[in-house]
Amino acid sequence: MQNFATRHFALVPAAGSGTRIGGALPKQYLPLLGKPLIHHALAALCATPGIERVFVVLSVDDAEWARQDWRNLGPKLTPLFCGGPTRADSVLSGLRAIAGEVTATDWILVHDAARPCLARWHVEKLMRELAHDDVGGLLAMPVADTLKRADEHARVAATVARDSLWRAQTPQMFRYVMLRRALESAHHVTDEASAIEAAGLRPKLVEGDASNLKVTWPFDLHLADWILRHRGQENES
Repeated sequence: MQNFATRHFALVPAAGSGTRIGGALPKQYLPLLGKPLIHHALAALCATPGIERVFVVLSVDDAEWARQDWRNLGPKLTPLFCGGPTRADSVLSGLRAIAGEVTATDWILVHDAARPCLARWHVEKLMRELAHDDVGGLLAMPVADTLKRADEHARVAATVARDSLWRAQTPQMFRYVMLRRALESAHHVTDEASAIEAAGLRPKLVEGDASNLKVTWPFDLHLADWILRHRGQENES
């Protein structure tokens, strides 16, 4: 019999509009190497053998999903049309929707739809390093830049020590019951680790790399294009 304590499911909130990047399409559907931006991360998740299913949380009125061809990603991919106005709302709605398909101790890997350069090795490293962790954790990068705090006039108010500072990435991986309970209590967090922290727990930081960038501004699309082209076909199914 399968050991349910080691099962892994991916959950990708994709109900947002991506207003900062502009354009008529929601950010997750912007073209990148001939495919929707979100396709690349979904391909990496679907290609990871340890992932049982990949759930995509879409807005209830999403019409663009059906216009795209997702067949090459295989049977793991499952859309859920239950997204909310914020990331936390969408993740929580997705967790509620899959309650009958997972157990309390299954691992849930939440990944940003706007991180198209996710690679299978990112996912497998996170799963491997958190396999026996009591809390779970997230991919992240130590801060290398000098940080400045600005005043209301966009002038430097202070230099912030970067020691022990990390930039959070995704996936972020936690047990189903732990993550759901944390999000039920923390409604205004911007990532899952923050909800776990609000519950008094300390997620583990697993070092990723700079290629797992988040597409926020138009130039980020050019960076993502460059990364995927130079990586070759390793992120495709």
